[in-house]
Amino acid sequence: MQAPLLQHFVIIRPDQFFSDLGQNYLSDLLEFLRNKLPRLLVILIGAWILIRAMGVIAHRVVRSAERHSTRPAHLGQVKTLTGVVRATGIAIVGVLATLEVLPLLGFNLGPLLTSAGVAGVAIGLAAQTIVKDCLNGFLILVEDQYNVGDVIKVAGLTGTVEEMSLRKTILRDGDGTLYTIPNSQVTTVANKTRDFSLATINVSVDFSANPEEVMKILRDTALGVRNDPEFSDLFLADPTLLGVDSIQGSQVIYPVQLRTKANKQWAPMRELQKRIRLALEEHNILPGDAYRVYAIDGPSSPAEVKTSSGPQTGAAPTAIKPGKS
Repeated sequence: MQAPLLQHFVIIRPDQFFSDLGQNYLSDLLEFLRNKLPRLLVILIGAWILIRAMGVIAHRVVRSAERHSTRPAHLGQVKTLTGVVRATGIAIVGVLATLEVLPLLGFNLGPLLTSAGVAGVAIGLAAQTIVKDCLNGFLILVEDQYNVGDVIKVAGLTGTVEEMSLRKTILRDGDGTLYTIPNSQVTTVANKTRDFSLATINVSVDFSANPEEVMKILRDTALGVRNDPEFSDLFLADPTLLGVDSIQGSQVIYPVQLRTKANKQWAPMRELQKRIRLALEEHNILPGDAYRVYAIDGPSSPAEVKTSSGPQTGAAPTAIKPGKS
């Protein structure tokens, strides 16, 4: 009775087991090397070539725009679009290459894609902000609200756009701080370098100075900077003097406006302020000071002291002397 029962059991020797295992492994390896490895190499090499080609094309487009573009805004737009297209293309190529490689490595994509469809609904509900980021980023590009290199103010932050994609905008402010702003938070955009920049210098001059004389000095000084070969190419129009803007205590404010190329107002502003300082000193005109004390003593009025900062004792070193205007 036991002999037939023992016939159902097969005794495998260890050397035979490892021999069969080695043969199966070798057979699978040869099949992988013969059929799957060439396809795997073709997919990886093709993906690398496509990614490399997109990078080269983007670089050449930017270089061509730098050589032929006459407007900084156009150059910034080209850099922005090439960066976004390159990043999107790399992502698409990467996803397609992954879907082609996984089956070659033994992964069954059927259950994976089915699970992804179910999980996609849950992920979509949880990732509404990301979808909103991408949609808003697409609208920013289509409407050309700002580009790489523009100085903007968004979400309460001001800086230069260093990089932007469909999902985020990266700003660098004046002290080097880097801000990453999701595009869904970009509701109002203040572009400070679109087409031109308008800088206003408020020159404060003492109340005793003759306004006509001050206006002439400021006009000549501003035109001197405008016609200087070092700065003339930065201006888009002659400086504008707006006259007396306000009187605050003993100081009179004279605004001077400079219209320059986009984000090129800083050097002319600094040079003009330096020359105004020297010109006022040359003509013995005091700068405005809300706390200056005047001692006025004329033939028809008694001497008196006026101040805007409360009681003071003694004569101020910059007080107007009797008989001088």
